[in-house]
Amino acid sequence: MTSPGTRDEAETEDLDVEEALALVRENSGPARRVPGGHDAPAPHRPADPHHPAAPWPEARARAERAARAAARAARRTPVSVPLDAALGLTLAAPLAALTDLPSFDTSAMDGWAVAGPGPWAVRDEGVLAGHAVPARLTDGEAVRIATGARIPPDTTAVLRSEHGRTDERGRLHPTREVVHGQDIRPRGQECRSGDHLLPVGTLATPAVLGLAAAAGYDTLTVVPRSRVDVLVLGDELLTEGLPHDGLIRDALGPMLPPWLRALGAEVRTVRRIGDDAEALHRAVTTSDADLVVTTGGTAAGPVDHVHPTLRRTGAELLVDGVRVRPGHPMLLARLKDDQHLVGLPGNPLAAVSGLLTLAEPLLRTLAARPAPETYTLPLRDAVHGHPHDTRLVPVVLRGEGAVPLRYNGPAMLRGIAAADALAVVPPGGARPGQETELLDLPWATGGIGVCFT
Repeated sequence: MTSPGTRDEAETEDLDVEEALALVRENSGPARRVPGGHDAPAPHRPADPHHPAAPWPEARARAERAARAAARAARRTPVSVPLDAALGLTLAAPLAALTDLPSFDTSAMDGWAVAGPGPWAVRDEGVLAGHAVPARLTDGEAVRIATGARIPPDTTAVLRSEHGRTDERGRLHPTREVVHGQDIRPRGQECRSGDHLLPVGTLATPAVLGLAAAAGYDTLTVVPRSRVDVLVLGDELLTEGLPHDGLIRDALGPMLPPWLRALGAEVRTVRRIGDDAEALHRAVTTSDADLVVTTGGTAAGPVDHVHPTLRRTGAELLVDGVRVRPGHPMLLARLKDDQHLVGLPGNPLAAVSGLLTLAEPLLRTLAARPAPETYTLPLRDAVHGHPHDTRLVPVVLRGEGAVPLRYNGPAMLRGIAAADALAVVPPGGARPGQETELLDLPWATGGIGVCFT
């Protein structure tokens, strides 16, 4: 069901979020077609092998801009999903109450509903939650009541169990002053039917799902997940067992899909292609995913086929290398107006760097999630820097600081597996105590990012 609300309400929200949502909501006409039923390819600038590496902040900004352009071209409409499928998605319609909350006067405590001044004669029957409207009270009467139960008509207050006593005649006496209306939740105390509860662009957290259910919703109208295909490249990769005879275990195949899901994507396929240029070309050109993610093959070696494939398909390179370590040879290309490819380096930590540099801002923007607030913490230890490039270094958070971890080489996962965040170390390095920007990892923030299904 679509939430009540108007565009005027949505327009008061963060402009970047509203822009992305408006593109998804309003540009819902049919895609441009050509005879034969195929989407007309948009003209693209060919890949430039001499494209200069981008500074790290600019690479992330380009990924966000690419996503906004893709949202204009995609013409995808919001979707209605059950509450249990909405976790981590972004509201594409305002959430307005479908009922008063609470929908009737209820007891906020276990105790007695009382009428008039005490002492009170106590009725034999009690009032429980989930039952019909109880009988009216008259002055001098009380009735046992449970938390959440309907308040009997003409009730003055609810007397908590610990604040009342009965005498030998069974009459109820208060042990402290009784204030009119105490411990009663009046109808509509939290909201009235039609009240605007949450704006467009709100992330569906567990608490949002609970509020939606309480407010009468069975479904939510949300921005759909971006579809991602993962292509794992390399003849040297094993899918099981111990490394042997020059072969190594594939770490990225198991790691990337749940990480991409944590970023809000729907991972449709994970394909292992090896070092096969024709197979890579077929996989890229036949994918209809919003984003294709490749691993390895982004450099200029004899079996690095990503750049030649992009040139062959007429893709437009938006980012061809980033001035960041690890992960320098990452890339972002536009395959079609509404489809992109992120090429991750093959080394595991370098691939993580590429994921957070290019895939995260692109997927976040497509999902209409707001950008996280940047924050800094002082580093406990010095971190050596690259002379010209940004470094991303795994850290753990301890108290009011960040502790750099030792295992931070491009091929290492030991550091990132123990990390809470990545420190963004500027060119030249950072000294002990220097305030440094941090990138949270989805599962370390304790937030909605932990959405792996």
